[in-house]
Amino acid sequence: MESCYHVPIMLDEVLGLLRPERGGIFVDGTLGGGGHSEGILRRLGESGLGGRLFGIDRDSEAIAEAGARLASYPAFTPVHGNFFEMKRLLAPFGVEGADGILLDLGVSSHQLDDGSRGFSYNADAKLDMRMDRDEALSAYEVINGYSTKRLTEIIRDYGEERFASRIANAIDKARQAAPIETTTELSEIIKSAIPAPARREGPHPAKRTFQAIRIEVNGELAGLEKAVTDACRFLNPGGIIAVITFHSLEDRTVKNVFKKLQHPCTCPPSAPVCVCGRKQEIEIITAKPLTASGGELTANPRARSAKLRAARRL
Repeated sequence: MESCYHVPIMLDEVLGLLRPERGGIFVDGTLGGGGHSEGILRRLGESGLGGRLFGIDRDSEAIAEAGARLASYPAFTPVHGNFFEMKRLLAPFGVEGADGILLDLGVSSHQLDDGSRGFSYNADAKLDMRMDRDEALSAYEVINGYSTKRLTEIIRDYGEERFASRIANAIDKARQAAPIETTTELSEIIKSAIPAPARREGPHPAKRTFQAIRIEVNGELAGLEKAVTDACRFLNPGGIIAVITFHSLEDRTVKNVFKKLQHPCTCPPSAPVCVCGRKQEIEIITAKPLTASGGELTANPRARSAKLRAARRL
Protein backbone atom coordinates (compact mmCIF):
# COMPACT_ATOMS: atom_id res chain seq x y z
CA MET A 1 0.00 0.00 0.00
CA GLU A 2 1.52 3.33 -1.03
CA SER A 3 1.29 5.98 1.69
CA CYS A 4 -0.09 9.39 0.92
CA TYR A 5 1.44 10.70 4.10
CA HIS A 6 5.02 11.37 3.61
CA VAL A 7 7.97 10.93 1.30
CA PRO A 8 10.73 9.91 3.75
CA ILE A 9 13.48 12.51 3.95
CA MET A 10 17.08 11.31 3.40
CA LEU A 11 16.04 7.66 3.66
CA ASP A 12 19.35 6.27 2.39
CA GLU A 13 21.32 8.47 4.78
CA VAL A 14 19.10 7.45 7.72
CA LEU A 15 19.49 3.74 6.94
CA GLY A 16 23.24 4.18 6.52
CA LEU A 17 23.48 5.70 9.99
CA LEU A 18 21.06 3.42 11.87
CA ARG A 19 22.24 0.21 10.14
CA PRO A 20 19.16 -1.89 10.92
CA GLU A 21 20.86 -4.86 9.27
CA ARG A 22 22.57 -5.26 12.66
CA GLY A 23 19.28 -6.54 14.03
CA GLY A 24 17.87 -5.53 17.40
CA ILE A 25 15.25 -3.13 18.69
CA PHE A 26 14.50 0.00 16.67
CA VAL A 27 12.19 2.92 17.37
CA ASP A 28 10.72 5.37 14.86
CA GLY A 29 9.61 8.07 17.27
CA THR A 30 7.77 10.04 14.58
CA LEU A 31 6.09 7.39 12.45
CA GLY A 32 4.07 9.56 10.04
CA GLY A 33 3.12 7.50 7.00
CA GLY A 34 5.76 4.88 7.73
CA GLY A 35 8.24 5.63 4.94
CA HIS A 36 11.32 5.51 7.15
CA SER A 37 9.88 2.59 9.11
CA GLU A 38 9.36 0.54 5.97
CA GLY A 39 13.00 1.06 5.01
CA ILE A 40 14.11 -0.07 8.46
CA LEU A 41 11.82 -3.11 8.38
CA ARG A 42 13.12 -4.20 5.00
CA ARG A 43 16.70 -4.10 6.26
CA LEU A 44 15.71 -5.96 9.44
CA GLY A 45 14.05 -8.68 7.36
CA GLU A 46 16.96 -9.00 4.97
CA SER A 47 19.48 -9.33 7.78
CA GLY A 48 18.08 -12.60 9.09
CA LEU A 49 19.19 -11.53 12.58
CA GLY A 50 15.71 -10.70 13.81
CA GLY A 51 14.50 -7.56 15.48
CA ARG A 52 11.54 -5.33 16.13
CA LEU A 53 10.49 -1.85 15.16
CA PHE A 54 8.16 0.26 17.27
CA GLY A 55 6.58 3.20 15.45
CA ILE A 56 5.35 5.99 17.72
CA ASP A 57 3.07 8.83 16.62
CA ARG A 58 0.73 11.31 18.31
CA ASP A 59 -1.58 11.39 15.30
CA SER A 60 -4.14 8.57 15.36
CA GLU A 61 -4.60 8.98 11.58
CA ALA A 62 -0.87 8.34 11.10
CA ILE A 63 -1.08 5.23 13.28
CA ALA A 64 -3.96 3.90 11.18
CA GLU A 65 -2.29 4.75 7.86
CA ALA A 66 1.12 3.31 8.76
CA GLY A 67 -0.47 0.33 10.49
CA ALA A 68 -2.21 -0.58 7.24
CA ARG A 69 0.87 0.10 5.12
CA LEU A 70 3.16 -1.99 7.31
CA ALA A 71 0.73 -4.74 8.33
CA SER A 72 2.68 -7.33 6.34
CA TYR A 73 5.78 -6.86 8.52
CA PRO A 74 5.48 -9.02 11.65
CA ALA A 75 8.33 -7.10 13.31
CA PHE A 76 6.32 -3.86 13.33
CA THR A 77 4.31 -2.53 16.26
CA PRO A 78 2.53 0.86 16.08
CA VAL A 79 2.26 2.84 19.32
CA HIS A 80 -0.02 5.86 19.79
CA GLY A 81 1.66 8.56 21.87
CA ASN A 82 4.35 11.22 22.01
CA PHE A 83 8.00 10.18 21.70
CA PHE A 84 8.67 12.57 24.58
CA GLU A 85 7.39 9.62 26.69
CA MET A 86 9.24 6.89 24.81
CA LYS A 87 10.39 4.95 27.87
CA ARG A 88 6.89 4.82 29.37
CA LEU A 89 5.22 3.96 26.06
CA LEU A 90 7.53 1.01 25.36
CA ALA A 91 7.66 -0.40 28.90
CA PRO A 92 4.47 -2.50 28.42
CA PHE A 93 6.25 -4.28 25.55
CA GLY A 94 9.17 -5.18 27.80
CA VAL A 95 11.51 -2.82 25.94
CA GLU A 96 14.16 -1.30 28.20
CA GLY A 97 16.52 0.02 25.51
CA ALA A 98 16.88 0.45 21.76
CA ASP A 99 19.62 -0.25 19.24
CA GLY A 100 18.45 2.52 16.93
CA ILE A 101 16.14 5.53 17.26
CA LEU A 102 14.89 7.85 14.53
CA LEU A 103 13.22 11.19 15.24
CA ASP A 104 11.87 13.06 12.20
CA LEU A 105 10.65 16.28 13.80
CA GLY A 106 8.00 18.70 12.64
CA VAL A 107 4.74 18.35 10.75
CA SER A 108 4.16 15.56 8.23
CA SER A 109 3.44 16.23 4.57
CA HIS A 110 0.02 14.65 4.96
CA GLN A 111 -0.89 16.98 7.82
CA LEU A 112 0.07 19.94 5.63
CA ASP A 113 -1.71 18.59 2.56
CA ASP A 114 -4.93 17.71 4.39
CA GLY A 115 -6.51 21.16 4.42
CA SER A 116 -9.10 20.15 7.02
CA ARG A 117 -6.40 19.82 9.68
CA GLY A 118 -5.83 23.59 9.69
CA PHE A 119 -2.05 23.46 9.30
CA SER A 120 -1.92 25.17 5.91
CA TYR A 121 -2.37 28.80 4.94
CA ASN A 122 -3.19 27.59 1.41
CA ALA A 123 -6.47 25.90 2.36
CA ASP A 124 -9.55 27.28 4.08
CA ALA A 125 -10.29 25.34 7.27
CA LYS A 126 -11.09 25.83 10.92
CA LEU A 127 -8.09 26.84 13.02
CA ASP A 128 -6.82 23.58 14.52
CA MET A 129 -3.19 22.46 13.91
CA ARG A 130 -3.33 19.68 16.52
CA MET A 131 -1.18 16.67 15.68
CA ASP A 132 -3.11 14.75 18.34
CA ARG A 133 -6.77 15.64 18.05
CA ASP A 134 -7.39 14.39 21.57
CA GLU A 135 -5.46 17.36 22.94
CA ALA A 136 -7.49 20.34 24.15
CA LEU A 137 -5.31 23.20 22.90
CA SER A 138 -5.85 24.16 19.26
CA ALA A 139 -4.78 27.09 17.10
CA TYR A 140 -8.21 28.64 17.73
CA GLU A 141 -7.50 28.94 21.47
CA VAL A 142 -4.00 30.30 20.87
CA ILE A 143 -5.12 32.93 18.35
CA ASN A 144 -8.23 34.03 20.24
CA GLY A 145 -7.15 33.47 23.83
CA TYR A 146 -3.47 34.36 24.22
CA SER A 147 -2.45 37.88 25.18
CA THR A 148 -0.97 40.15 22.53
CA LYS A 149 2.34 40.04 24.39
CA ARG A 150 2.44 36.24 24.39
CA LEU A 151 1.44 36.05 20.73
CA THR A 152 4.27 38.43 19.89
CA GLU A 153 6.75 36.23 21.76
CA ILE A 154 5.57 33.04 20.05
CA ILE A 155 5.58 34.51 16.55
CA ARG A 156 8.98 36.13 17.12
CA ASP A 157 10.69 33.18 18.82
CA TYR A 158 9.13 30.16 17.11
CA GLY A 159 8.55 31.76 13.71
CA GLU A 160 11.62 34.01 13.69
CA GLU A 161 9.29 36.64 12.22
CA ARG A 162 10.60 40.21 12.27
CA PHE A 163 7.07 41.66 12.05
CA ALA A 164 5.85 39.65 15.07
CA SER A 165 4.59 42.67 17.01
CA ARG A 166 2.68 44.07 14.04
CA ILE A 167 1.08 40.69 13.34
CA ALA A 168 0.09 40.13 16.98
CA ASN A 169 -1.47 43.60 17.18
CA ALA A 170 -3.40 42.98 13.94
CA ILE A 171 -4.69 39.67 15.33
CA ASP A 172 -5.76 41.40 18.55
CA LYS A 173 -7.59 44.14 16.66
CA ALA A 174 -9.43 41.63 14.48
CA ARG A 175 -10.48 39.33 17.31
CA GLN A 176 -11.96 42.21 19.27
CA ALA A 177 -14.57 42.54 16.53
CA ALA A 178 -15.21 38.77 16.25
CA PRO A 179 -13.32 35.54 16.95
CA ILE A 180 -10.90 34.46 14.23
CA GLU A 181 -12.26 31.13 13.04
CA THR A 182 -10.40 29.98 9.92
CA THR A 183 -6.97 29.66 8.37
CA THR A 184 -7.98 32.00 5.55
CA GLU A 185 -9.04 34.73 7.99
CA LEU A 186 -5.76 34.40 9.88
CA SER A 187 -3.68 34.38 6.70
CA GLU A 188 -5.35 37.59 5.46
CA ILE A 189 -4.79 39.32 8.80
CA ILE A 190 -1.11 38.37 8.74
CA LYS A 191 -0.69 39.59 5.16
CA SER A 192 -2.34 42.92 6.00
CA ALA A 193 0.09 43.44 8.90
CA ILE A 194 3.25 42.95 6.83
CA PRO A 195 4.52 45.90 4.74
CA ALA A 196 3.93 45.47 1.01
CA PRO A 197 7.63 45.39 0.04
CA ALA A 198 8.25 42.55 2.54
CA ARG A 199 5.26 40.60 1.19
CA ARG A 200 6.90 40.52 -2.20
CA GLU A 201 10.06 38.89 -0.80
CA GLY A 202 10.75 35.31 0.25
CA PRO A 203 8.14 32.71 1.26
CA HIS A 204 4.40 33.21 1.78
CA PRO A 205 3.92 36.03 4.32
CA ALA A 206 1.92 33.75 6.65
CA LYS A 207 4.43 30.87 6.63
CA ARG A 208 6.45 31.88 9.70
CA THR A 209 3.43 32.76 11.81
CA PHE A 210 1.61 29.52 10.96
CA GLN A 211 4.78 27.61 11.85
CA ALA A 212 5.01 29.43 15.17
CA ILE A 213 1.39 28.75 16.10
CA ARG A 214 1.76 25.07 15.15
CA ILE A 215 4.85 24.72 17.34
CA GLU A 216 3.01 26.29 20.28
CA VAL A 217 -0.14 24.17 19.83
CA ASN A 218 1.83 20.92 19.75
CA GLY A 219 4.53 21.81 22.28
CA GLU A 220 7.18 20.88 19.73
CA LEU A 221 9.99 22.83 21.40
CA ALA A 222 8.83 22.79 25.01
CA GLY A 223 10.58 19.78 26.49
CA LEU A 224 12.46 18.86 23.30
CA GLU A 225 15.85 19.10 25.01
CA LYS A 226 14.81 16.63 27.70
CA ALA A 227 13.12 14.35 25.16
CA VAL A 228 16.24 14.09 22.98
CA THR A 229 18.42 13.60 26.07
CA ASP A 230 16.10 10.83 27.29
CA ALA A 231 16.13 9.20 23.86
CA CYS A 232 19.96 9.16 23.82
CA ARG A 233 19.96 7.54 27.25
CA PHE A 234 17.36 4.99 26.13
CA LEU A 235 19.86 3.61 23.62
CA ASN A 236 21.70 0.38 24.36
CA PRO A 237 25.51 0.61 24.26
CA GLY A 238 26.50 1.01 20.62
CA GLY A 239 22.97 2.11 19.74
CA ILE A 240 22.51 5.01 17.30
CA ILE A 241 20.12 7.94 17.30
CA ALA A 242 19.36 9.92 14.13
CA VAL A 243 17.39 13.16 14.26
CA ILE A 244 15.98 15.11 11.31
CA THR A 245 15.04 18.75 11.95
CA PHE A 246 13.38 21.37 9.76
CA HIS A 247 13.70 24.46 11.95
CA SER A 248 16.78 26.25 13.24
CA LEU A 249 15.56 26.15 16.85
CA GLU A 250 15.04 22.38 16.65
CA ASP A 251 18.44 21.85 15.07
CA ARG A 252 20.16 24.04 17.67
CA THR A 253 18.50 22.07 20.47
CA VAL A 254 19.62 18.71 19.04
CA LYS A 255 23.13 20.01 18.38
CA ASN A 256 23.46 21.32 21.95
CA VAL A 257 22.12 18.10 23.51
CA PHE A 258 24.62 16.03 21.52
CA LYS A 259 27.50 18.34 22.47
CA LYS A 260 26.52 18.29 26.14
CA LEU A 261 26.35 14.48 26.25
CA GLN A 262 29.64 14.14 24.39
CA HIS A 263 31.46 16.73 26.53
CA PRO A 264 29.61 16.77 29.87
CA CYS A 265 32.54 17.83 32.06
CA THR A 266 31.86 21.11 33.90
CA CYS A 267 35.32 21.51 35.41
CA PRO A 268 37.27 24.70 34.61
CA PRO A 269 39.67 24.30 31.67
CA SER A 270 42.53 25.04 34.06
CA ALA A 271 41.66 22.10 36.34
CA PRO A 272 44.45 19.45 36.20
CA VAL A 273 41.95 16.57 36.52
CA CYS A 274 38.20 16.17 36.24
CA VAL A 275 36.46 16.32 39.61
CA CYS A 276 32.83 16.79 38.47
CA GLY A 277 32.54 13.07 37.72
CA ARG A 278 30.47 13.50 34.57
CA LYS A 279 31.32 10.95 31.91
CA GLN A 280 30.92 11.09 28.15
CA GLU A 281 27.67 9.34 27.14
CA ILE A 282 27.64 9.54 23.35
CA GLU A 283 29.92 10.01 20.37
CA ILE A 284 28.69 12.37 17.66
CA ILE A 285 28.78 10.63 14.26
CA THR A 286 27.92 13.64 12.09
CA ALA A 287 30.52 16.38 12.56
CA LYS A 288 28.23 18.58 10.48
CA PRO A 289 24.55 17.91 9.78
CA LEU A 290 23.77 15.99 6.62
CA THR A 291 21.45 17.64 4.08
CA ALA A 292 19.42 16.31 1.18
CA SER A 293 21.13 15.69 -2.15
CA GLY A 294 20.37 17.74 -5.23
CA GLY A 295 18.43 14.84 -6.72
CA GLU A 296 16.24 14.52 -3.62
CA LEU A 297 15.58 18.25 -3.53
CA THR A 298 14.37 18.11 -7.13
CA ALA A 299 12.01 15.24 -6.31
CA ASN A 300 10.93 16.56 -2.89
CA PRO A 301 11.42 20.32 -2.34
CA ARG A 302 10.21 19.97 1.27
CA ALA A 303 13.58 18.40 2.07
CA ARG A 304 15.30 21.73 1.50
CA SER A 305 15.41 22.80 5.15
CA ALA A 306 16.07 19.32 6.57
CA LYS A 307 19.17 18.62 8.63
CA LEU A 308 20.20 15.18 9.87
CA ARG A 309 22.39 14.64 12.94
CA ALA A 310 23.37 11.33 14.52
CA ALA A 311 25.21 10.02 17.57
CA ARG A 312 26.27 6.66 19.04
CA ARG A 313 25.73 5.60 22.66
CA LEU A 314 28.95 4.62 24.40
